[in-house]
Amino acid sequence: MEASKKSSAPPTNYAEYLQTGEGERWEIIGGVPYNMTPAPSTEHQRIVGRLHTEFSVYLRGKKCESFVAPFDVRLFGDGKTDHEIENVVQPDLVIVCDPTKLDDRGCNGTPDLVVEVLSPATARKDRNQKLKLYRKAGVKEYWIVDPFHKTVEVYQFERNVFAEPETYGEHERVKVGIFEDLEINLEDIFGVSGI
Repeated sequence: MEASKKSSAPPTNYAEYLQTGEGERWEIIGGVPYNMTPAPSTEHQRIVGRLHTEFSVYLRGKKCESFVAPFDVRLFGDGKTDHEIENVVQPDLVIVCDPTKLDDRGCNGTPDLVVEVLSPATARKDRNQKLKLYRKAGVKEYWIVDPFHKTVEVYQFERNVFAEPETYGEHERVKVGIFEDLEINLEDIFGVSGI
């Protein structure tokens, strides 16, 4: 019988995060660790995949790029050592338009657009801690996708820090604020159109 592997203490900075065991999934917000372990549902992954496809097709040949989790985003990390970085998140999808923020470990800096797809385990954090973190970090646009209610809330932080989100239903099209000519049909994302 195999001995069970002893779990290490939860990470509170990026250096500790890099030492976590294989299969462990963590985010750190303000030095507070959040365990990301149950794996996302099939519907969650389906929605993330469809959104990533829409963005990737649009971004082909452009300087911005779309990335999906697992993809480390280190916020407020400029000029800091790994031990000093206390904000590491893995959004479901990010758009990064400044290639100098990208390295072999993910994104060191603020993405332009962040998408979080809600799940029962993460909904509260996505709507509270992450909303505040992304606003403070200077994310231009933040989407909260609710698979159960088939809605997307879009926060345009670039326009007004305290603005209420625009909410879109499953039969609507979302105008992507950071791009002039991109709209995403939510029927395609939520599978309403039969895809």
